[in-house]
Amino acid sequence: MGKLITTSVRLAMANFAAAKGRTFLTILGIVIGIASVIIVMAIGRSSQELILDQVRSIGATTISVLPGAADDDGPPAAIFGIETKTLTVEDLHAMNNHTSVPHSKAVYGVSSGSVIAQVGSNALTVPLSGVSSEYLVVENIVVASGRFFSSLDDAHQNHVVVLGAEAATNLFGRRDPIDQSLSIGKKKFTVIGVFPERGSTIVSSPDKEIFVPLATAQKSILGTDHLNHIQMRVDDIQNIDRAMEDVRILLRARHNIGNGIDDFSVRSIEAAMNVLTDVTNAITYFLVAVAAIALFVGGIGIMNIMVILMHQRITEIGLRKALGARQRDIFTQFITESVILSFIGGVVGFLLGATVAVIVAFVVQTLGYTWQLIIPFDAAAIAIAITFFIGLIFGSYPAYGASKISPMEALRYQ
Repeated sequence: MGKLITTSVRLAMANFAAAKGRTFLTILGIVIGIASVIIVMAIGRSSQELILDQVRSIGATTISVLPGAADDDGPPAAIFGIETKTLTVEDLHAMNNHTSVPHSKAVYGVSSGSVIAQVGSNALTVPLSGVSSEYLVVENIVVASGRFFSSLDDAHQNHVVVLGAEAATNLFGRRDPIDQSLSIGKKKFTVIGVFPERGSTIVSSPDKEIFVPLATAQKSILGTDHLNHIQMRVDDIQNIDRAMEDVRILLRARHNIGNGIDDFSVRSIEAAMNVLTDVTNAITYFLVAVAAIALFVGGIGIMNIMVILMHQRITEIGLRKALGARQRDIFTQFITESVILSFIGGVVGFLLGATVAVIVAFVVQTLGYTWQLIIPFDAAAIAIAITFFIGLIFGSYPAYGASKISPMEALRYQ
């Protein structure tokens, strides 16, 4: 049996070398299918890790409160861009009361939007975040120069602004922006601080943002009275669940929910990571399933080519049978060629997919994102193994047909 397979492999390679163009076109479908699967898996896992790393960077002792209801295992409505107005500044003040939420270390609220900021003739559209004064404590950051605004700035709705690193450069160039003025709409603001470079995330780019006191943003710029979300830092990781429950009890009472459905969502970092993992996995697997259709198409292509080859090589089959070849010899020859074609396509597809994944990683890293290059070798092994079975399955029909050709019929074939 070993000698039979060895001989079949040798003959198959000789046939492929004699018809390089046909061989290439035959394996092209498999190459595209495997490459698609590898690309989707590589980019899916890398982007998933990027998102999770950014969530982890928020801190294990941070919980988020978002407007809108959500299932315990599902993402909040705000994740999908659905705007709800169920969180207010009064909710924020209530959460900042240590009697109601004793394990709260600090809490801040956010109202955000997009504005045109202008310095002289230089006008830019920038994202704006109105945040309360405990922003630094919850996010565990410091300003690079100047200062952050205080609770008095918020209470008095002072027109002061802190700039992200990129926003400062875009607006003021190489000049020191501290104590300089900029316009937001028709209102003048004084720059009191600049953040250090913090990097971009999938959902935001704080380096490009400008920050103003929460009350100033709501009353003087955005004209809103609701919050996009509330962030809280808990005093100890062991108190996360207790703090989340305290927040739920507090907000349910404030919103008069009773036995109804919550109009807000409370999420810890761990819960957010679990939800994001489930969502990104589902998206990745769906895309893999779509990409895998190309493998099926490639398998059909191999079967069609092998059927054509069977008819083209009827005389050869007849001669081999006349010289003593058995049905299993012919069957093995054709099935071996089918498997080798499919396997070569799998290997080439993996190399092509891995190359594209490397290029994507390089481009994303060049754009400033912390992108890990993850080549899913386990998925590659499974995909290439699948190509082996594709060769077996789709090569069986033409191989069986070739093995059944009689020597007399084959020798009369013109």
